[in-house]
Order: sequence, then structure tokens, then C-alpha cells
Amino acid sequence: MTSRVPRWLRVTLPAVLILVWLVGASVGGPYFGRIDEVSSNDRTAYLPETAEATEVQERLSGFTEGDAIPALVVFVSPDELTDDQLTTIGDGLTAVGGLDVVDGDVSPAIPSDDGLAAQAFVPLSGDADVGEATAELRETLAADLPEGVELYVTGPAGFSSDLVKAFAGIDGLLLGVALAAVLVILIIVYRSLLLPLAVLATSMFALCVALLTVWHLANSGVLLLSGQTQGILFILVIGAATDYALLYVARFREELLHTPDKWTATLRALRGSFEPILASGGTVIAGLLCLLFSELRSNSTLGPVAAVGIAFSMLAALTLLPALLLAFGRAAFWPRRPVYDPDAAQSGALETGLWGRVSRAIRARPRAIWITTAAVLALGCIGITQLQASGVPQSELVLGSSEARDGQERLAEHFPAGSGSPVYVIAPQEDLQRAADVLLADDGIEGVAISADTASATAPVTADGVQPFGPPGSPAPEPVVSDGAVLLQGTLGDAADSLAAEQTVRDLRSAYADELPAALVGGESATDLDTNEASIRDRTVIVPIVLVVILLILMLLLRSILAPVLLILTTVLSFGTAMGVSALVFDGVFGFPGADPAVPLFGFVFLVALGIDYNIFLMTRVREESLVHGTREGVLRGLRLTGGIITSAGLVLAATFTALAVIPVLFLAQLAFIVAFGVLLDTFAVRSLLVPALAYDIGRKVWWPSKLGRGER
Repeated sequence: MTSRVPRWLRVTLPAVLILVWLVGASVGGPYFGRIDEVSSNDRTAYLPETAEATEVQERLSGFTEGDAIPALVVFVSPDELTDDQLTTIGDGLTAVGGLDVVDGDVSPAIPSDDGLAAQAFVPLSGDADVGEATAELRETLAADLPEGVELYVTGPAGFSSDLVKAFAGIDGLLLGVALAAVLVILIIVYRSLLLPLAVLATSMFALCVALLTVWHLANSGVLLLSGQTQGILFILVIGAATDYALLYVARFREELLHTPDKWTATLRALRGSFEPILASGGTVIAGLLCLLFSELRSNSTLGPVAAVGIAFSMLAALTLLPALLLAFGRAAFWPRRPVYDPDAAQSGALETGLWGRVSRAIRARPRAIWITTAAVLALGCIGITQLQASGVPQSELVLGSSEARDGQERLAEHFPAGSGSPVYVIAPQEDLQRAADVLLADDGIEGVAISADTASATAPVTADGVQPFGPPGSPAPEPVVSDGAVLLQGTLGDAADSLAAEQTVRDLRSAYADELPAALVGGESATDLDTNEASIRDRTVIVPIVLVVILLILMLLLRSILAPVLLILTTVLSFGTAMGVSALVFDGVFGFPGADPAVPLFGFVFLVALGIDYNIFLMTRVREESLVHGTREGVLRGLRLTGGIITSAGLVLAATFTALAVIPVLFLAQLAFIVAFGVLLDTFAVRSLLVPALAYDIGRKVWWPSKLGRGER
């Protein structure tokens, strides 16, 4: 085989591949610092275009000045605020109005009825960095704050600032923790330094090129990118690329035992790993692309972004890594270099190892093993009944301390809890009073106002109509009219991100459907409601689509019907156990306030796709061995040959997903636990015991209806 390939090609080809990847990584590397240029954490940008909250958001610019993000500033004092203190606070707000990050008129300080607090509204420019703008606002107000008065910046701008701070460690802390965890595992597995560095280089080069591609797609408007999606992309690429690399390294090392020539070993290793890596990556990509059926754009955009990452992970594992190992040869495994031994049995050394003992146990009691394992997994599924995945308040999205959350709590002690985040109602101009009456009749609404005279002013509305700005007898202001409609604002009695506020939105929409069908209800609470409902719909629709797509891929790969059905069932069982245990841990250990409806969906897509990954690694090798040794012996040989590889891959993937927990965002922390625990469950229970024992018990019929299942060899 070597003699047919010119020496110059054997040298040039790997050198060119390494050079191409090096150039790609060099160009893509700097984009880690530029990802904020094309990402957005604005929740309304991810809502379906048909959502009512989306339509309201799009029409708000006709009633307000620009695309300002409202910040709600709360001043709290242990004693009643004096006139001097209020004057000082007012002076600070006047100074704030001159800041470049402020876009519009700053409201005066509005004292609470008990005199212990005051609130003010500051419109921050939508073009400014919300984190920096909020910090500048706070610094300006704190510079001359009356003694004893506490200051909080909350409202939409405050919570957005919290998210910006939480995601700040994505391209530094998250990446560093993930890479460090993978490096430690690889050093333990290989007891070598050069080989882990080659594997990590493969992962990082794949990530750099993937990020470069995603950045340009997002910059051109093809994709939407958020901090959440960015974090998942980093982890997925590092984990997947390392997994595929582990599979190739194992085949390359195996071939070095049987041939003295590293070029021949490379070709054989590529032939042996190409199909499982391509099938595995293709399955994950297919599962991720099923997210395109999502109505919620935060879900649908993750699919293509992550699929790009998986594609480059596969490409790097099948081009860059083989080129690196071909260049290094046996030296890559130093100090444990594989020694050429033409008489070495393919699995002899493993007969006495851990996987040799596991395979002997399966040979002795296959039915007892798979039934016991399935029963234990089924028991873990019971915890799903405790899963609360109907949504969480925005104030709970960030873990740890939160000034915005504290400010909202202090606000609720002295003002209506929904102050600063009103319900918006857009209604025909001629139906202004009818629209206001519906708001006034709802127990969840504390007061009603309308955009009037100028786009930055509001006038109260009562059952008697629009009220004047000034003393009684003053003329009523003219409402701002845009496209024949007016904007009403209802002050919520409950916190805007609470379930009670969402219920108020439901009640209002129901009332308007009867009284004034042309009216639209939007705002922060409506955005939360529409997001949760779209996410629940996505979960219901996408889960069966993912199962069908992956089942069809497995049928084509394994040339069988029964084996793919069994693999899908075992993976679903594993997912159910992971979700059940996670629900108990979230509630009983961490005390989380619930979960976003997208958490089970993302957990399902990742665990089913990645869980099938390991079953593909196992069953493609089992099929290969079965063609030579028969099904039952093929199962045991396949298990012995892939046991160490898949266990290492599972540990790597679990470690990388665990790294997501360093980002203090509830969604990512929950996803980290679900996927990490689920992957370990798949690695040590499903793939190691349940699947091989079940396949061994069934025997050759597991390949039905292919020819492989019609008789032992």
C-alpha cells in the first residue's frame, strides 16, 4: 500500500492539511473577542414573528423615542425622604440626563406613598452596551447620593445588564475550564503529553474555524447568536471533536500494532473510523437541525449554529488529527509507544482487563444484567413527575447576587411590583376608552396611562377619560397616535416576571378578544408568556421528529430495523432517568425555582443525539466483528475493543458540559447537570451493560431483517 503512494505525497499531503487548519485557526482565533458584535440577548428578537408580543414590540417605536431600554432606578431610605434628599436625588437625575448613554427624557423622582422610597425612569440608548450604560448610570447617581439612601438599578435594563455580566466569562473562564478538564482527562487516559496536546489542538482549531463561520453568518443576518448559544457552541465543539479524536486515536494505535508503517496505519485507521465518526456526527447534526422546526428563534437558531460546530469537529478529526499523528508517528504516544507485533491478538490483552471481566459477566448472565439495568433506569424516571419546566421569572435567570433582583424586591415593598415594566396595549384611536376600561377592570392592574403629547410623556387614564398633566381643570393632553392606534400602559400589581403577571396578560387577551379584538397586548410579561408557550409547543413537536430522524439514520447505518429500535428505546430510557434524577436534584439539593420549558428540549436533543453517538461507536464495531465471528461473539469483542474509548469519550464530554456551570445562568447550569449526568449514565450503564447484554441475549435476530441476522458464522 505504501509503495503505491509517492513519498513526496506522503509528506506534502499532511503538511498541507496542517497548514490549512493553522491558517483557519489564525484567522478565526481573534473572533473570540468580537463575538459580542453579532450577538444579542434581547428576548423579543427570538420570539416568533406571529407572536402578539413581537408585533407590539415592533410597533412601539411609533409611540416612544427610539429603541431605548428602560432602566428603573429605585432609591430607598430607612427614614422618610426629606425635601433636601429628594432635591439631591433630582440633581443626580438631571446629571444623568446629560450622559451619552441616555436616549430621551429622564423622569423626576417619584416618591412612594410611605415616603421611604422614590423611583425614576431612565431610557438608556439601545445602541449602547447595556452593561456599561447601567454601570455609568449607577456611578453617576452614586456620586452624590444622600447619606443613608440605597440605590438600585433594575427594570429591563438592570436585568439585561445582569445577563451581560453573567455571560462575560464565556470566551475566557468557560473555555479555560473546559480545556483544562479535557487536558487532565486525556493525560490520565494516555499517560502522555504530546498526544493530549494534539487532540486539544484538533478541538481548538475546529472551534476557531467554526466560530469564524458562525460570526460571518450572524453578521450577514443568516443566524441569530446569543450568549447562551455561544456557550453551547464552545462546549459542544470541544466535547465532540475530542470524542471523535479519541475514536481515531484508538484505531490508529491499534493499527500501529499490526503494521510497521505509519502511512498504512493511517489509511487503515481512517477506513475504520470514517464510518462511525461520519455516522455519529451526522446523527448529531440531524438531531440539531430538527430544532429548525421550532417557532422560538432562540431554539431554531441553535440548531444551525451547533451543526456548523459539529461539522468542523468531524472534519478536524478526519483531516487535521490524522495529519498530526502521521507526522509524529509512534512518538505521539511516548513514553508508551505501541510496538509492532504482527502476532498480537486483536483483543487478547483486553481479555483480562476491566472490559474483559464485563464481557464475561454478560456472557454468563445477559438477561439478568439487562433486565436489572433497565429496571433501575425505569425507577429513576419516576422523578420526572417533580420537574417544573413551565418557566422561571426573569429575576431568577442569573444565579448568585443580582442588583436588579434586589431592586425589584425593594420596589415591591413601596410601589406596585410591576412598576417600570408595564403591560402595553395598542388599540384603535377611536376605541381608547373601551381599551382603557378593560385594563381598569382587571384586578392585576394598578393604574392605566397613555402616551400623550410627546413620545416621552404619559397621562393617567381613568373611567372618566384621559386626565390632565396639571391641576384639575387643565386641558387633557392629546394622545400620541401611530397608524391610527394609541398606546396604553397598565401598571402591574405583581412583578412583571411573575406567573401572576403572565396570568394577568392571559386574562387581558381573553377580555380583549371579546370586547375589542383589534387590541394587542405586549410588554415584558407578555414576552415571557409568549416565549414559554412557544417553547412548550416546540418541545411537543420536535421531540418525536428527532426520534424518527435518528431512527431512520440508524436503520441505514446498521442495515437493520430491530437493532435501531432497541437503541432508540434504551436512549430514551436513559434520558428519562437523567431528567428524573435532575428534577429531584434541582428541587431538593439546589433549590432551583423551576426550569425554562426549553431545558427538557435541549437536554433531550443533546442526550439522545450524543447518547446514540456512543451506541454508534459500539454497534458499528459490533457489526464489524459480527461479520467475522458471529453476533454473540461480535458483541463481546466489540465491547472489549470500544470499552475504554467510549468511557474516555463519555468522561470528556461530561467534563466539558459540566464546565457550563461556571457561567452563573440558571438555564446553562441546569443543562450542564442534565447532559453531564446523562452522558455518564449512557457511558457506564446503557452502553456498557444494557445494550450489549440485550444484544447478546437476542443474538443474531438483533440484525433483523438484514442477512447478518439469518445465521451465525
